[in-house]
Amino acid sequence: MSATGANTPLNKQVPPAKQEAPGTGGKERFVYQDDELMEREFDWGQLRRLGAYLKPYRKQMLPIILLAMLLGTIAKLAIPFLIGYAIDNAITDGKQKLLFSIAGGMVVLYFIQWFVNNYRIRYLNMIGQNVIYDLRQDLFKHIQQLSFRFFDKRPAGSILVRITNDVNSLQDLFTNGVVNVLIDSIQLIGIIAILLTLNFKLGLAIIVTVPVMFFVSGKLRRTIRIAWQDVRVKTSRINSHLAESIQGIKVTQAFTQEKENIVYFDQMNSANRKLWDKASTLNQTFGPIIELTAAIGTCVLFWYGSHLIQTGALTIGLLYMFANYLGNFWEPINRLGQMYQAMLIAMSSSERIFEFMDEKPTVGEKPNAKELPPITGSIKLENIVFEYEKGRPALRGVSLQAKAGQSIALVGHTGSGKSTIINLLCRFYDPVEGQVLIDGQDIRDFTLQSLRSQVGIVLQDTFIFSGSIRDNIRFGRLDATDMEVEAAARAVYAHDFIAGLPDGYDTQVEERGNVLSMGQRQLISFARALLADPRVLILDEATASIDTETELRIQEALKALLVGRTSFIIAHRLSTIRNADKIIVMDHGRLMEEGSHDELMQHKGIYYGLVEAQYRFLGDAV
Repeated sequence: MSATGANTPLNKQVPPAKQEAPGTGGKERFVYQDDELMEREFDWGQLRRLGAYLKPYRKQMLPIILLAMLLGTIAKLAIPFLIGYAIDNAITDGKQKLLFSIAGGMVVLYFIQWFVNNYRIRYLNMIGQNVIYDLRQDLFKHIQQLSFRFFDKRPAGSILVRITNDVNSLQDLFTNGVVNVLIDSIQLIGIIAILLTLNFKLGLAIIVTVPVMFFVSGKLRRTIRIAWQDVRVKTSRINSHLAESIQGIKVTQAFTQEKENIVYFDQMNSANRKLWDKASTLNQTFGPIIELTAAIGTCVLFWYGSHLIQTGALTIGLLYMFANYLGNFWEPINRLGQMYQAMLIAMSSSERIFEFMDEKPTVGEKPNAKELPPITGSIKLENIVFEYEKGRPALRGVSLQAKAGQSIALVGHTGSGKSTIINLLCRFYDPVEGQVLIDGQDIRDFTLQSLRSQVGIVLQDTFIFSGSIRDNIRFGRLDATDMEVEAAARAVYAHDFIAGLPDGYDTQVEERGNVLSMGQRQLISFARALLADPRVLILDEATASIDTETELRIQEALKALLVGRTSFIIAHRLSTIRNADKIIVMDHGRLMEEGSHDELMQHKGIYYGLVEAQYRFLGDAV
């Protein structure tokens, strides 16, 4: 849309649930919807969803990676066999030539193992990074398409964590995890087959402890998963608080609440550290379980193996093979245990990622939605009922009409429903009852892009992006030329202050334009909306932060700029809207009065009272 780029909804934020923060003396802190700890059972379907991101690369992966994986595994399993064979057939009998041949073969196997593993790791890292890129891109794209209701209940810091930290936590799973599980599984199967082939009874005695190990570690699965989910939730809250603290630093320092903020952050930080320690401690239990099982297996090997050697059923070379394969046996099991831990961490993140991916826009397009053709700007609201929260109507049966080219002013006390009308007109929300018509057609019949591209908005709390002033103005229409950008700035009297900056239109501004005054940011926002050349222009307290002299100039410019456009103007400074074609007076979600300034003043109703009160307070001319 040709809006000014504000990232916050025009309506008031829906209050989230409250929770008492420990150690804050009963003071309440907000806990947002996404901060709730998910207690769902482990969903293996998520692995399939994550696996779907590997599908585009399967043709690249399968031939090369499988070949490298098989060659590396065969080379690794062959080496202990050659050493055992050398002990029994070359070293014992003093066959030097055979020994050198076996040694040469082992060197070749080690080289093959090093080469294929090195190639596999490099190739998988490349594919893994591509998968992470795809997942993050899909998540960001999906979030961009969600409706305002989604953002009403979630702080920006929490959303940031999903796109960055939670996606990053899946990196190991994609770069190494999937293939390593295959490699370790094949290696385990190969070792078990070799052990049972070399000596069935000894092999069975060694591996009988494995099911016990898996049974015990399996009991920890849900506990560890929930622990890592809790860590992710606390990290999300820290990021949310950080974002809020940085954005509100002026208010914090103005009210000398730095100490309270530091204390509260310390409590959150300490809670996060304790939860991380708990989750890490649970993770570490896998290692001792595997080591204990390996120790038992080793004891069984030497106890039963020595007995078999004494009876002549086993040679020293075979015993070495068993010992070597046993070491190789616990190595992949240990890695599988670590991989399982990594998978639990990844699953706690994937649950949070797919929770967002499964969100559906509350304002969606119909399957047969049409492109909205160029409009004349005739707008009609018919019996609109709307509520941000169920049971608390923000609009109650509102009907109004604006003819093409008319300027409509919306006035009323805070919370009367003025901004809600704008929200519905831009289709940031859909009404519970009634319909919004443009040129006689329901706006829900058209695509959102084609609707919003013909509506321009200038907000009181404007948003300036990091970058040059030229780029910020051009955000209204990306294909605009430098001359068109400058013309828009001149039209709103922004050119003079921009030209006075060190680099003019190429001056770089930081996030939210903090190097500019509020009035300057508003002028840039105004130029941005005008550059888009919308058929409908919305001014939501657009001149509130501009000095009176500049405002008078802009009012003169607007007389020409608004010709042929339908405009909606929200203003608390009533002197700025006295020339509007129609003034709509709102009160508690109802349309109470409408008419021109003179008509409403003669009526001596609510509008008359507002003007009189403002005149007494500000000294404005009636």
